Amino acid sequence: MSFLFIWQLTFSAPLSIASGSIGLAQYATYIFPSLGNARKVALPVLGDIEINALPVAFVAIVALALAVFLLYRRITLIERFSKFLWVGVMLTIVWVIFAGVTHFNPKLAFDFPPGAFTLRPEFFTGLGAALLVAVYDYWGYYNVCFFGGEVKDPGRTIPRAVLLSILFVAIIYIVMNISILGVIPWREFAGTANTPAQRYVISSFMERLYGSRAAIVVTVLIMWTAFASVFSLLLGYSRVPFAAARDGNYFRIFARVHPRHRFPYVSLLVMGGIATVFCFFRLADVIAALVVIRILVQFLAQIVGVIVFRLRQPDLPRPFRMWLYPVPALLALAGFIYVLISRKNFLKEVRYAAVLVAVGLVIYFVRARSKREWPFAA
Repeated sequence: MSFLFIWQLTFSAPLSIASGSIGLAQYATYIFPSLGNARKVALPVLGDIEINALPVAFVAIVALALAVFLLYRRITLIERFSKFLWVGVMLTIVWVIFAGVTHFNPKLAFDFPPGAFTLRPEFFTGLGAALLVAVYDYWGYYNVCFFGGEVKDPGRTIPRAVLLSILFVAIIYIVMNISILGVIPWREFAGTANTPAQRYVISSFMERLYGSRAAIVVTVLIMWTAFASVFSLLLGYSRVPFAAARDGNYFRIFARVHPRHRFPYVSLLVMGGIATVFCFFRLADVIAALVVIRILVQFLAQIVGVIVFRLRQPDLPRPFRMWLYPVPALLALAGFIYVLISRKNFLKEVRYAAVLVAVGLVIYFVRARSKREWPFAA
């Protein structure tokens, strides 16, 4: 399981990283509409999928390459970059919320269509599709776990970081969405669902309130925010294969560190390289594949694993506590299964996860046989 966890992360993490780069590139189309639209192609195994226009993919790849370049140095310098990027992210959030609150129209924000809360099959299908995006939006809450070896007092710092990030993201997420819906009617959003305007909602929001110049400024700030997410994701995820390889549970090459700056440069470059390939795919497909793969191979397995671990080894010290155990684990299990199966055509992404697991198992058994590990150990 440890090998499969790192194996899926080697692909799902670049999907997450690429989603930020693609989002950045799509917002750039507000300023440069000539960057183009996605188009459908047929690929072996994957079937018919949409890929981004080459200029959009190029912008996404350039942003990704810049993040790799900035991270290709010691952690103390990276800390300064992180704080610098954080200021831009906070400025963007505060401006959007201020604009929405000061122009808020409750009649628009709470204008629900007839039967919106009627419990029909369509309600639950729509809720499942929305929850998949919500799960993605909250995704960064556990990134601190990936570089726990570089965190001071992890037993206290990591739980606080996780819980506080969920709380703050929930507040920001709800306030921002309601603020925008209080300015632009949801029916107008529905009308842009299949048009280029869906790529830059905040830009359209600011254009309506303050004009095109303000919309261009906020577009740049949104691109800044997206780049900050790419930067932080690359930073966190690059530490995972490195730590696993150092413990002997993954390919040895990932354990290499830079001879001068002492960071896992091989893991960083591999993550960036795989993410580059995913920059060619449509954002919605990248997010769906990412969430489904992570739920199947990581979240569900972790939930079961922590319960089995506590049953089999009850006397081991536990620096982290789960309140009301095992209720949160069981609720999470039910919730993730619901997100997984409550959407139309959910089997498409499940197939991707199944192929990933099958290939990972083959590689694991070949590797285990050569190293005489389980199940080939004497």
